[in-house]
Amino acid sequence: MLKRIPVILTVAILALLLPTVGFTDSYKKEYKMSVVVGPKLPWGEGATHFADLVRERTDGRINIKVYTSSSLMAGKQTNEFLLHRQGVADFCFASTINWSTTIKPLNLFNLPFFFPDYAALDAITQGEVGAELEGMLHKKGVSVLAWGENGFREITNSKHAITKPEDMEGMKIRVVGTPIFIDTMKALGANPVNMNWGDAQVAFQQGVVDGQENPVVAIEIPVKIWQFHQYATIWRYVIDPLMLTVNNKVMASFTPEDQEIIRQAAIEAADTQRGIVRKGLIAPDLSALETLRSNGMEVTELDAATRNQFRAKTAAVYEKWTEVIGEDLVVKAEAAIKAAE
Repeated sequence: MLKRIPVILTVAILALLLPTVGFTDSYKKEYKMSVVVGPKLPWGEGATHFADLVRERTDGRINIKVYTSSSLMAGKQTNEFLLHRQGVADFCFASTINWSTTIKPLNLFNLPFFFPDYAALDAITQGEVGAELEGMLHKKGVSVLAWGENGFREITNSKHAITKPEDMEGMKIRVVGTPIFIDTMKALGANPVNMNWGDAQVAFQQGVVDGQENPVVAIEIPVKIWQFHQYATIWRYVIDPLMLTVNNKVMASFTPEDQEIIRQAAIEAADTQRGIVRKGLIAPDLSALETLRSNGMEVTELDAATRNQFRAKTAAVYEKWTEVIGEDLVVKAEAAIKAAE
């Protein structure tokens, strides 16, 4: 018996080491993470925070490099999901907007004037509908680790205050290239213009384009939108959730222990990022709107009745895209939002 003890100890030690040492020998030296924005915006900072947490908590076993400004996809944001699925990007901190051209049900978040507040959004992302969307993505090769946020997209312009649907008539508005955004602007009587942000800023200065729509804390304040526009309308016409994701095959390559570290780091980083983006936009703290005002902007906050006027004006868009998204999913989302009121 005494002679067998060292052997037993050796086997036990190997059993403990193999799940980590042997398994992790196959880990990549670097894992790539895609983000379409720059590193200094809350979105980019959230991705970096996640990568840092994973690196620290795995003692450097998993090293994630964040590729910002769409650098992994040569600037073509709508290709991000396909490149992620193929493994070109191991991780992503992605907008539902950019993936909605490929994953049609994600257009749920683009339905005009669908989400009245943050509670409604949380009811979707943290509930049955969110789980269903996560299941769809998982079947296509990508797992959602956590939900972050870019924020409600508000509108600014250089012409006049937007207080009713008629104020949009003939206004040239820069939008992202997703079809539902173009449909929505046309329904409101505006002329949507799809261009990248660099070109848009030049167009604002030259007066070629009148306005744009973006989240306040995530985009409008960091880029100092008051340099171009005097008027801002808080209308919450669409919401822009972010998904912190991992390629399924990549996730399966990690030990169970490291997978759990990744999941917890994702939740923590996304929660922090979401809090930053919402800061100053939920009463009684409306300091983000005061930042716009203190820089010379006239800020209009639409009440529920006025938002309903805009929603009525875009009813045809709502109906058209409900068929694209899937009526069952939209009905479930409507019920969840009503329950969250």
